[in-house]
Amino acid sequence: MIHRQVLPYHAKGASDDPRFVFLSRRAHRLTKDNSGSTVMAPLAAIPYPNIDPVLVGFGPIQFRWYGLMYLIGLTVAYFLIQRKVAHKELAIRRDQVYDMVVYAAFGVFLGGRIGYTLFYNFSYYSQNPLKLLAVWEGGMSFHGGLIGTAIALIWFSKRQGIPTYTVADLATAVTPIGLGFGRIGNFINGELYGRSTDVDWCMVFPAGGPACRHPSQLYEATLEGLTLFTVLWLIDRRPTPPGTIFWTFITGYGISRLIVELFREPDQHLGFILGSITMGQILSIPMVAIGLMMLVLGYQRARQTAAQAEKS
Repeated sequence: MIHRQVLPYHAKGASDDPRFVFLSRRAHRLTKDNSGSTVMAPLAAIPYPNIDPVLVGFGPIQFRWYGLMYLIGLTVAYFLIQRKVAHKELAIRRDQVYDMVVYAAFGVFLGGRIGYTLFYNFSYYSQNPLKLLAVWEGGMSFHGGLIGTAIALIWFSKRQGIPTYTVADLATAVTPIGLGFGRIGNFINGELYGRSTDVDWCMVFPAGGPACRHPSQLYEATLEGLTLFTVLWLIDRRPTPPGTIFWTFITGYGISRLIVELFREPDQHLGFILGSITMGQILSIPMVAIGLMMLVLGYQRARQTAAQAEKS
């Protein structure tokens, strides 16, 4: 009989809830040996690569993989937006595209940091306001970054005289690339890991205790990154009402986040908010509802405009 040593399990935060603890069910799993006898085989798990989060360090100055992921995402976004502008023959100059990306970057960082403070850890930052500037310690909220970016790009569009939906559609069409790279950065940092599980591809994260967990960062990179980018790219190949790409992104991200939150470990200082519902799900539900409503309204207005044009 084959045995595997099982470490004592204690997960921090929400996984203390017995509804979300999975360790013993397949700690030793039944299988067949060469003679056909039933034996106990070890649980399969993929080793976590344990990459150093610091890419390059010069004394107190450190350049991290997470920062590189942001840089790659913004750079790729710039060139893809340039390509879309040329393909659609939009009256937007190269320098305006550059400014658009800069405005979006500021919106992401400022909104993400402020959003994390308000949505996820307000009590801590209200008592330690200077920690709000300690971005190297982590703490970014997508939903806050979305709000910050929306405000920044609306300001940009008004200053440049470019229709807001034109800017929004261009920006959100490439946003999943940044999201995908960002989640890979989370994976390298060993943060935002998933709940304990017994799936064959589970991993033991250094900061997650001895429990084998879902690599939920990779789930997010796949859904919010690759899958959502592909959906938006396919939709963008056809004529659509203004704002369709933007609201499809809002809806698609909300759905992706709702799914991933089923596997992701909630923040330790928050846990579950309502039953088994997390803060990420609470913030994503309105995105799906509003996004779907705006998509329906957009197509209804487009049909009404087309019908009026035919009559005239």
